[in-house]
Amino acid sequence: MPEAGYYNNSKKTDDICEDVCGEASKAALSMSRLRCALRGFDFRALLILFIGVPLLILFIYVHGQKITYFLRPLWESPPKPFTVIPHYYHENVSMENLCRLHGWGIRENPRRVFDAVLFSNELDILEIRWNELSPYVSEFVLLESNSTFTGLVKPLYFAKNRRQFEFAESRLTYGTIGGRFVKGENPFVEESYQRVALDQLIRIAGITDDDLLIMSDVDEIPSGHTIDLLRWCDDIPDKIHLQLRNYLYSFEFYLDDRSWRASVHKYRAGRTRYAHFRQTDDLLADSGWHCSFCFRRISDFVFKMKAYSHVDRVRFAYFLNPSRIQDVICRGADLFDMLPEEYTFQEIIAKLGPIPRTFSAVRLPGHLLKNVERFRYLLPGNCRRESG
Repeated sequence: MPEAGYYNNSKKTDDICEDVCGEASKAALSMSRLRCALRGFDFRALLILFIGVPLLILFIYVHGQKITYFLRPLWESPPKPFTVIPHYYHENVSMENLCRLHGWGIRENPRRVFDAVLFSNELDILEIRWNELSPYVSEFVLLESNSTFTGLVKPLYFAKNRRQFEFAESRLTYGTIGGRFVKGENPFVEESYQRVALDQLIRIAGITDDDLLIMSDVDEIPSGHTIDLLRWCDDIPDKIHLQLRNYLYSFEFYLDDRSWRASVHKYRAGRTRYAHFRQTDDLLADSGWHCSFCFRRISDFVFKMKAYSHVDRVRFAYFLNPSRIQDVICRGADLFDMLPEEYTFQEIIAKLGPIPRTFSAVRLPGHLLKNVERFRYLLPGNCRRESG
């Protein structure tokens, strides 16, 4: 039995640290202070904490957008499928027969057609578009702002190059609108503001009920025969989206046929509003071309990347490097280093990597092929761009 006042401590001790940190180790304290301080630490946990966690944060910062897009099928369902309307056309088939093939009647006189666009800086694409549609359009409507959607000051490019479009001058309603330049604002707010202003300009142009109104971005080009069909046929839908062939950088890189935002409307005063989102389930197949980022100069690529509503995709400054942009164009890769925007893992995986080249220049806009020397950069085998 222990003596009174004697405390029997049976707790285990760390021999190393008792020698180092205990009363008997004061003479050796300078040699073993680090070992004592680290007593009880798990070195693997330290490695994870100080090396693994920062690397994980860096990986998420650099590739987080890719992770989000790859996992998109888990958190977002695909939109409702369109009702695709088969599209019949041959130059040797009469308009009456073409209308009948679509289940529509034929009119005694064609409807008037108004082509309305917001313009940024796509001069060459606008020339190709207007020449494609010129035989069928009654009035071209173009609105230009001194502000990009992201609030940057921009020149009035169309006004400065208006002589390039003298062929359309007699049928042109042109307007300008001053930017609001609200710092830090969501770019889609400015875009919506300009589309509302375009609505007003369309009415100034003299549109009336039952006229056709084309709603699309400049680079979403309906084929001329598509618009001719819709203006001559009776009983067409009041609203119809156009399925366009999707190209990137030029007509060398064919992506898919899933561009659908372009649309044609039978105008109704007080009801028709200019918009760039889904407005109906009807989609007319194979109705034209969408040539996205199809610019002559590298400087134009840089401008658009900083100017359009998806500026948040420019996550790093080096994305705007001219040498990088030129390399991306010639490889058919993505300017923003993004994964495909699809709704199933199968579609995402199928589209991974650069876009395969196409060597076909068949069924492209006529004005492009009639002026090959001016627009050669838009054709297969010509990926090099001017510096600007």
